[in-house]
Amino acid sequence: QVQLQESGGGSVQAGGSLRLSCAASGIAFRDYRSLCLAWFRQVPGKEREGIAAIDTDGSARSTDSLNGRFTISRDNAKYILYLEMNNLKPEDTAMYYCAADRPFHCNPQPKSFDYWGQGTLVTVAS
Repeated sequence: QVQLQESGGGSVQAGGSLRLSCAASGIAFRDYRSLCLAWFRQVPGKEREGIAAIDTDGSARSTDSLNGRFTISRDNAKYILYLEMNNLKPEDTAMYYCAADRPFHCNPQPKSFDYWGQGTLVTVAS
């Protein structure tokens, strides 16, 4: 069973950038390559929001509301998923989670994922 661990969160000023990482373990390489991987975020009291998902062929789907500020990528050889976040805004403050699974469609829909990391906190100051 795959385990996921996020890192890279922290505090940043508005307009700044961060890169989040999600390291996977407990899974063979060929199985990791077959996973759909995704990033989500959640603010207390609100539902978990999908950010982006990346499929086995590297194709990605992102939430339109982010206006291209966030970019998802994966390095299968290193078992790492990334989220590059630019031009951060105070409303991006949230706990960020990575997830993995093999849904029929690789979209950032929380209900499609069974495997989750513990989250990393991102705080953006105005």
